[in-house]
Amino acid sequence: MTQQGRLSGQVAIVTGASSGIGEATALALSAEGAGVVLVARREERLRELQSRIEAQGGRAEIVVADVADESQARLAVERAVGAFGRVDILVNNAGLMLLGPVTNADTTDWRRMIDVNLLGLMYATHAAVPHMKTQGNGHVVNISSVSGRGASPTSAGYSATKWGVGGFSEGLRQEVRLHGIRVTVIEPGVVATELTNHITHQETKTTYEGRISQMTTLESEDIAAAVLYAVTQPKRVNVNEILIRPLDQG
Repeated sequence: MTQQGRLSGQVAIVTGASSGIGEATALALSAEGAGVVLVARREERLRELQSRIEAQGGRAEIVVADVADESQARLAVERAVGAFGRVDILVNNAGLMLLGPVTNADTTDWRRMIDVNLLGLMYATHAAVPHMKTQGNGHVVNISSVSGRGASPTSAGYSATKWGVGGFSEGLRQEVRLHGIRVTVIEPGVVATELTNHITHQETKTTYEGRISQMTTLESEDIAAAVLYAVTQPKRVNVNEILIRPLDQG
């Protein structure tokens, strides 16, 4: 079934694939025929997802890696090439959202977000793009956030990383477009994922969770659908950005 999809014969790497948007995206890409390489730190979760994909007739490899480590990010790409012979789609989804005020911030939160949200994305892209250039095509999809367009009193550090994703993505798009490589930035609003679990500033965590409990949030599958839309367009079409919010998010 999956081999007859719109992505049949293509290979996709998905970082942060152990839950949330990454998990949903891997399932969506596999359902359209792509071979998927599942990258995250939690091996048990990856193996469960691999089993689900294979049970549905798909192909999946797992790479236990922390993309904040450049050597591990590179290994993930090389493992994909070793297993499938190519890389057509890279979905840079791994991320942390450690909200909190700048005043008296735990600055290790900033470093953790920069290492994963920005540098991890850049490392994986750096490793994948040469393979895409050799092929003469490819697609880099970077999962950013509405916080990459605006900021709030508790999102300064997080927004800094996501604005960085936007700048990196646009520069990359212009650099690689004549090599047949497309670049898309997906900017979700509030999505029901595990992101809020990692917030270390307790007052911010309580306030944020209280706010989103009053709205109907997006589901991970909504963002996966946006990724799928971008990567299944005709080669002449590069969907540069998709901004997607819950209906009732201000």
